[in-house]
Amino acid sequence: MNSTTFRARSGRRGLRGAALGAAVVAALLTTTACQGDDTGAAGPSATAPSTAAPSGSASAGGSTPTTASPSNDSGTGTAGPTATGTGDSGETGGGNGTRYADCEADGLSTAVELQDPAGETPRHFLLTVTNGSKTPCVLNEAPILRLKAGNDAPIVETLGEPDTEPVVVEGGGKAYAGLYVFGNDEGGEAEYDQSDRFTATLVAGEGTELRGTLVFDLPDGLDTVSVDDAARVNGWAGTEGLAMRPITQL
Repeated sequence: MNSTTFRARSGRRGLRGAALGAAVVAALLTTTACQGDDTGAAGPSATAPSTAAPSGSASAGGSTPTTASPSNDSGTGTAGPTATGTGDSGETGGGNGTRYADCEADGLSTAVELQDPAGETPRHFLLTVTNGSKTPCVLNEAPILRLKAGNDAPIVETLGEPDTEPVVVEGGGKAYAGLYVFGNDEGGEAEYDQSDRFTATLVAGEGTELRGTLVFDLPDGLDTVSVDDAARVNGWAGTEGLAMRPITQL
């Protein structure tokens, strides 16, 4: 009995041991397989950041030059035509060095203002031109001024060297020139004449005369003024003060 019982128990223990052994082996195989899967997953995962990092670096490092290069090319291309266009336009307008054309006589209105106090001999005048166009135009140097009508009348000498910078007259804007007409004191021996108006021809950017004549009628209250060879005209200026300051010293 005991022997049979022992064998039976021993057989059951053997079966139980075998089952446990099989379970352990299965567990080990499962663990090994899981580790293999984790390793395989970790491999691509670890490799992916490594691949992404250079890609991101190249994108960040490469985007700036790529953007900067077209920007630089565009800037250079724009600057060239703009500068050239300005010069060409200046040449078209009379070579005055600006983008605007020279002013033309028929586009300007004129006015004359006496600068001397009442009772004194009229000597100093402010000549004003107004641009009647909406487009700016350019006045160069000093006007070719005559104190009497006709191209045969003497040209008034320019006071000093006229400013070589062109004066841009905005649309509806004004420009000025100072004029001194008479230097003979009463009782002097110098010859003088009488004038009832002043005429002026504009100068183009390259220094040639432009067509058309500006006529400056005397201010109200003056029928004629005495003029002589002491007369001087100042170059065009953008303000009354700049136009008259040198003239008032005569």
